Amino acid sequence: MSVLEAGTSAPDFSLLRALGEDPVTLSQHLGEPVVLLFVPLAFSGVCTKELCHVSESWGVWGSLGAQVYAISVDSPFVNRKWGNEMGVPFPILSDFNRTAASAYGVLRKDLGGLRGVANRSVFVIDAAGFLRYRWVGEDPGVLPPFDEVVAAVAALNQPAQ
Repeated sequence: MSVLEAGTSAPDFSLLRALGEDPVTLSQHLGEPVVLLFVPLAFSGVCTKELCHVSESWGVWGSLGAQVYAISVDSPFVNRKWGNEMGVPFPILSDFNRTAASAYGVLRKDLGGLRGVANRSVFVIDAAGFLRYRWVGEDPGVLPPFDEVVAAVAALNQPAQ
């Protein structure tokens, strides 16, 4: 499957934050913008740097009025420990079965011999459930263009011209 383009309807998903909790379902967030941060692997250096950057600038991200979710193929146990160690103010969801990464077209066949991890990617979804911005990194060592992502979310709050 190819990567979804801006303007298309965002595929719904239900992913766990932790076992024993209700899953997070994207369609529950209709009416508010959502930012999805797909990361290849928990505890890896660049992934940790990415989520720490968002956390450290949470005043900006939090003021945008969007729900932010990180998504990793790691188990809910690993993601929770990773999130707790970093002190992130947003949930890290487990895409252990690779359903969301597949639906968004960002599941890599191979990353250094590891099969089935997500490309580092960002999707901004508007309140009506449409993709308004997407960035997909081909090189897992490259961070997303955070200023572009913030601008894309801020643009959702601007009145139509």
